[in-house]
Amino acid sequence: MTVVVGFAGTDEGRAALARAAQEAALRGTSLLVVDTAREPTPEPEMAAALEGLAVEHRVLPPGPVRDAAEEVIAAAEGADLVVIGLRRRSSVGKLILGANATRILLEAPCPVMTVKPAAP
Repeated sequence: MTVVVGFAGTDEGRAALARAAQEAALRGTSLLVVDTAREPTPEPEMAAALEGLAVEHRVLPPGPVRDAAEEVIAAAEGADLVVIGLRRRSSVGKLILGANATRILLEAPCPVMTVKPAAP
């Protein structure tokens, strides 16, 4: 089994990656990092994000269609857990989640954990 994380080079993505690595270590499993950035994450940025992870991991590059939710959902087949980052939202914005987050929460075949970056 594995822990899947949707990663983009944002504060939310880095928070999700850190928590997913913790979960993988706790569960004694590997980490699958799905590159969900709008444009493929540059190699140096991805390498910096992955540096120091204490779990076995591999990166799934972006697919040709660039549908982040679909890529995470497909990668989650047979996974223990999916971890995604959420943006902080205004009071009104809290009524709705982003489209990708909502789709992953509703369609993932395993539990989904959402995390927020630390408050500024």
